[in-house]
Amino acid sequence: MVTREQAVEMLRRGIGRDDADFRDGQWEAIDGILNHRRQLVVQRTGWGKSMIYFLAARFLRMEGRGMTLLISPLLALMRNQIAAAKRVGIVCDTINSTNRDQWPEIEERVISGRCDFLIVAPERFANEEFCTNVLDRIKNNIGLLVVDEAHCVSDWGHDFRLDYKKISNLLKGLPPNMPVLATTATANMRVVRDVEAQLGGHVDVSRGSLVRKSLFLQNIRLRTQEERLAWLAETLKCRIAGSGVVYALTIRDAERVARWLRMNGLSAYAYSSGAMPPDDMEPALREELEESEAWKTATKEEARSNAYRMFLEDLLLKNRIRALVATSALSMGFDKPDLTFVIHYQRPKSVVDYYQQVGRAGRGVDFAYGILLNGDEDDEIAEYFIKSAFPKERDVKEMLRAIDESDEGLSVVELMARMNVRRGKLEQALKFVMSENPSPVVKVKSKYVATPFLLQYELPAENIQRLTDIRHQELARMDEYVRTGDCLMNFLCSELDSPADEPSCQRCGNCRPQEALPTGCDTSLAQKAAEFLNKSDWPIKPRKQWADAATAATAFGIEAKKNIPAALSMEEGRALSVYGAGGLGRLVPQGKYRTMPPRFDDRLVEASAELLARWNPEKRPEWVTSIPSRRTPTLVSDFARRLAAKLGLPFVESLRKVKDTPPQKEMENSSFQQNNLIGAFEVVGTPPVGVCLLVDDMVDSKWTLTIAAAMLLKAGAASVVPFALADSSGGE
Repeated sequence: MVTREQAVEMLRRGIGRDDADFRDGQWEAIDGILNHRRQLVVQRTGWGKSMIYFLAARFLRMEGRGMTLLISPLLALMRNQIAAAKRVGIVCDTINSTNRDQWPEIEERVISGRCDFLIVAPERFANEEFCTNVLDRIKNNIGLLVVDEAHCVSDWGHDFRLDYKKISNLLKGLPPNMPVLATTATANMRVVRDVEAQLGGHVDVSRGSLVRKSLFLQNIRLRTQEERLAWLAETLKCRIAGSGVVYALTIRDAERVARWLRMNGLSAYAYSSGAMPPDDMEPALREELEESEAWKTATKEEARSNAYRMFLEDLLLKNRIRALVATSALSMGFDKPDLTFVIHYQRPKSVVDYYQQVGRAGRGVDFAYGILLNGDEDDEIAEYFIKSAFPKERDVKEMLRAIDESDEGLSVVELMARMNVRRGKLEQALKFVMSENPSPVVKVKSKYVATPFLLQYELPAENIQRLTDIRHQELARMDEYVRTGDCLMNFLCSELDSPADEPSCQRCGNCRPQEALPTGCDTSLAQKAAEFLNKSDWPIKPRKQWADAATAATAFGIEAKKNIPAALSMEEGRALSVYGAGGLGRLVPQGKYRTMPPRFDDRLVEASAELLARWNPEKRPEWVTSIPSRRTPTLVSDFARRLAAKLGLPFVESLRKVKDTPPQKEMENSSFQQNNLIGAFEVVGTPPVGVCLLVDDMVDSKWTLTIAAAMLLKAGAASVVPFALADSSGGE
């Protein structure tokens, strides 16, 4: 029997401090696990929840019991946990998307019992091969099951994840004396009760105060992005020391904010799913990244992105950069005790989501800022995420019908060829139906195959509506937090059903306004930010592969190969603005939809000419043409003619629209986007042989530019450089 004294000795070894001792509740949770009880620990970020399962796992192995299986949702969390496990002498492995090449070796080690601790992402439980080849073979040798970020198990939770439903099914099948530990920092009483039920009842709940006395919370309303950019640059340069995180709601905004901060002398980089090094990365850092083993051995884009994000995390941990400008990809589990600020560029979707992120700051320092900025676009972005949270009934029905009619099942790519649905929405629909028990579909290797339950399946519309209503309620409470004049820390604690220590924190912008940061911004810096937004052009990267190689081969008389041949591939181009953002971005919809007759402002012509001069592409355009349209036949061609005149180049009407097609914005995935344009255009005469500037008003999927460029190149153009007034892809 392990004693508290033995546990304290192990704790000190793991932390590396001779004076370390347990916080209230830590030893009790470990003791409960060792005595086969189920535990739910709800404690603030940085409290030490991970030490509970690491020490319990170590003692279980010392007693000859089975391995610990930890379900952890984020890669950043996994990396931190593996490092912590080694310090207490645990042999730890992980199976996740970044180490696919190592899966066979790890699985063999796990199955043979040579692994003490296995960390997996919840997505693994939706994979039939993992469940059959690994989980079914080790489930009788699991000594402890840990569910981290357990609020995701509850569909009442703010961050409910479909993959966690599979975990609920696993929990129901475990022996009643199997110790289970669930941990979270963000759960109100409604979520706590639901998680208890998911764990099978009879759960010991350890719940502490979520008050973080080191945090100075403040809310600042700045309507426009230029005002917030100006405030950020001025505040980080002059008023806040140390390093921290700036959170943005979209990938596009994270990249834009990071670029602005770098322009103002601050070392800041965007961190998001799929992030890659920017063109203006500090040369010394780029060289260091490219010399790293993880980068050099990464052969695929996903692996390179993971290597880059790990590199950024390490830079921030070592205080070598001022800030990461992050999406929610950097949230749960990232542990840097000395973060001195967390600033939200936009308002998060819920109070508990906000607490999860702002709680990154002030863990190991006496004072840290938690600043929430908010502006005009917040509601629109939040509403987009709410509306896109669940699959549409028609998409699910069409998807299941296609799978049912297939003898051998269908891959995602094969489904996309049959369904006019975005890949992300299709994968979401697959994940949604596969989370049901029984599931109407299973995945066998790369194919999705129907089960006997497919014909009886109906989308749970009532449950979806209930969850959508919850999200709207959460958004309303977040809006109330932004507007409240009461104590901000007490507001957060109240939302999470956590008792506040005092009537007021006496350390937030509302309790002590005399200590608050300025709520305005430097007008001259805001003007520079407006100019930055107007000059925030975005690259148009050429597509590398056909979506439907067979159709493209027939259309262009080439071999049916996946890669677009170099002879038919456009160059990298530029989009002048982001649709609807900044002064220029707002001029695009104004000219397209609100001017009669439709006509783009001369300011867009001037700015486009300035961009082309500033950009100075390697292949300089020698003539200009435009994408034709039957709906607004003069809109883009008129703009392209004026731009050509400004550039001193000839305008040649080299393309003609010969077939009415549905609007490209109605085409949801690459297969439909590509094939909607095959045969829609024809080349007029013989194009000039020089480099062509191909102009369109907006770019999203890039298929219009890709197909038109291929036609011009096949007809004799030397090169095609694409140009668009606005990028409308969204960047979520």
